[in-house]
Amino acid sequence: MKIIYTSVLFLGTVSMFYSQNTNDTISKESKIEEVSVTGSRNKKRTVTNTPVPVDIIDIKQVSQSTGQVEVNQLLQFSAPSFNSNKQSGSDGADAVDPATLRGLGPDQTLLLLNGKRYHQSSLINLFGTKGRGNTGSDMNTIPIGAIKRIEVLRDGASAQYGSDAIAGVINVILNDRNQGFEGNAFYGMNLFKSPGNKDVVSEHKIDGTTFDFSGNLGTKIGNNGGFGNFTVEFINKERTIRNANPDRYTTSREKFGDAKSQNFYFFGNIELPLSDGLKFYSRQGFSQRKTNAYAWTRTADADGNIPEVYPNGFNPIEDTSITDFTFDNGLKFKVADWDVDFYNAFGSNRFTYQIDNTINATLGIKSPTSFNAGGHSLLQNTTGFNAAKQFGVLHGLNIAFGSEFRYEQFEIIKGEEASYAMYDINGNIVTPNTPQALLVTNPLSGTTPLSIRPGGSQGFPGYSQEVNKNRNNFAAYVDTELDITKNWMISVAGRFENYSDFGSTLNGKFATRYAITPQFAFRGSVSTGFRAPSLAQKYYSLQFTNFQGGDLVTIQLASNDSDLAQAVGIPQLKQETSVNGSAGFTFNTGKFTATVDGYYIKVKDRIVLTGNFNQNDDAIGPILAENHIDQAQFFTNAMDTRTKGVDIIVSYTENLGNGKLSATLAGNYNEMEITKINTSEKLQGKENVYLSPRERAFILASAPKTKVNLNLNYKISKFNANVQLVRFDKVKLIGYKGADDYQLYGAKVTTDISFGYEFSKNLNLTIGSKNLFNRYPTLQTAHVDGNTESGGIFDPVQMGFAGRQAFARLNFKF
Repeated sequence: MKIIYTSVLFLGTVSMFYSQNTNDTISKESKIEEVSVTGSRNKKRTVTNTPVPVDIIDIKQVSQSTGQVEVNQLLQFSAPSFNSNKQSGSDGADAVDPATLRGLGPDQTLLLLNGKRYHQSSLINLFGTKGRGNTGSDMNTIPIGAIKRIEVLRDGASAQYGSDAIAGVINVILNDRNQGFEGNAFYGMNLFKSPGNKDVVSEHKIDGTTFDFSGNLGTKIGNNGGFGNFTVEFINKERTIRNANPDRYTTSREKFGDAKSQNFYFFGNIELPLSDGLKFYSRQGFSQRKTNAYAWTRTADADGNIPEVYPNGFNPIEDTSITDFTFDNGLKFKVADWDVDFYNAFGSNRFTYQIDNTINATLGIKSPTSFNAGGHSLLQNTTGFNAAKQFGVLHGLNIAFGSEFRYEQFEIIKGEEASYAMYDINGNIVTPNTPQALLVTNPLSGTTPLSIRPGGSQGFPGYSQEVNKNRNNFAAYVDTELDITKNWMISVAGRFENYSDFGSTLNGKFATRYAITPQFAFRGSVSTGFRAPSLAQKYYSLQFTNFQGGDLVTIQLASNDSDLAQAVGIPQLKQETSVNGSAGFTFNTGKFTATVDGYYIKVKDRIVLTGNFNQNDDAIGPILAENHIDQAQFFTNAMDTRTKGVDIIVSYTENLGNGKLSATLAGNYNEMEITKINTSEKLQGKENVYLSPRERAFILASAPKTKVNLNLNYKISKFNANVQLVRFDKVKLIGYKGADDYQLYGAKVTTDISFGYEFSKNLNLTIGSKNLFNRYPTLQTAHVDGNTESGGIFDPVQMGFAGRQAFARLNFKF
């Protein structure tokens, strides 16, 4: 378990210590792999001598001693600079945990699968979630049971790997075991207890029950070292309910908590030598994930309810289905002593939404109560090659170069008409020319004039427009490493990319490492980086009709290429650019290690979603009125940020009695500031609408300022015990009513504990508890009128709001 703190968080510095210890010196839970491929294309480079920080995490060993069944949550409670929270009432984000590295955007960390670019999710985070306006990769599409290890490059790497690598690179390596079967069965349940003073209630004292089974089979193929490794995994997780006590508070949500989900995975990893020096490989992945999440409550007299259908009001349910597919194939061979890898990596991600227990209030009692709301999909296909060769220059020169061609396609799937349309009293679709007298009103509103009923499916409006857009990208790179002496090496890399929809970019990187003594080494790097605007950010659009203050409003989330965006002067999206710097040292005396790594990341032109502009705006209000749009939002390169921080780790191992004690104290300090708001020319002076203080607070709260982990592991004979404490720093958010309407979440500490016993080399059992003392974020009792983003009594911050979980995990082999 100890390896999580170091290898995910601390830029690889601790890996120098781990690699110099045998498996007996560190516990089985913290076994380290020596070979590294991320961050260096030199096959002789290991985690002990990379010029940039690279960490190796043995996920299989770690997962056996924890109660986590998904990659994002496993990293959330293990890596202080990695943050990912379960969402609630956030539409598609309830099914995908938005993840951030060092507080940067979810789309600023590149995800690889066995060294090849992994496709992004088609979801763009919009409502009620962090990372709004951002896309990103979904690591939860990859089952833990299929993963051998994860390599984390915690350094800007766009010059080596291309777009999205501003914060770093996460490389997921699949299992390659060639014989035997290994199974894991996990069962966990949340043991609910009110966090104090009966502010929170649950429908059941035991909820959130989770069952996870994975089976991994390895087999040899042929007699020349070929293999196939296949994983099947199934997860069933029931929802948790953490409502505000209705006897004490009135909130916007009656059903607040983690969503119900059911996930099925299949992953394969095949390698087959075809002849001497020629090897074929193939990686296949498929996942089907279904999530059932409650949206915000509609009360009995709400404008969006029909009392004849729902006498007591209703809680809309969003049934989200995510189908994810990956298929990578390639050939490895030699040409004139160059190691060549020619490959094609295909991936697709498809979201569809079925909204149940809902209604289109403008259809009255004739309305269906279930709607197909449409969805979105993303396809990415990358064809490329890499070549690398060693030269006998000084103490060793490695040169690598390569090229890629990538095709991307983004699609919005139109929903059924009633899921987005608003109808008049005659059953005709409402248009800007529909007379006010024909609009459907709510006779129970008690206002004069009567409130107008909203159209579309309540809880999630369907997509009213189809979109099908594509682009292509060409890239070429060179990556060199030179060992000048036995103790000093340097690395230089450069990459050119051209996108068909916004142009070209050129980025570079310089890194170095110097071993001052065998125990003490310095390393540092400086680089430029970029992130291309995603297709979703360029072409996503959504129009729906809503009611605000009793008035009917048409809200347009306008795509960046739309006529409306051009009319109001929103510029075409361009790449985000960055400057990254890092410097650190490692000190190792065997039993004791100390590492420090500082970093500086300056990002220009970050893409976010603006606030709502309305017809009262003196600059663009008349344009909105002319287009019959009451309110509009846009994707734009809205801000510049500067992030600086430091990762510190202290580790100690000692024989204690007949066993071994390993202790690790790890911490991250991360500070981000928004240095500039980049308004368009027509909207200068409107920075507080372009990016409101509330939205800025959400961006800055993507990561706590500090996060500290303490891990203690004791192993004796067949028994081991693990205790982990995680301290989350305070978080401040701003509500809908301005800067004085803030929510302060105080610092919290969670405690995880587990005990394991090996009955034999083929059978072991682990029991334990996550969040043993049932810690929750600070209750926002002053904001129970819906001002919290989630509509509940707390927001998705820190450790989340599921509370304590007891679990048991059985691992078996044959």
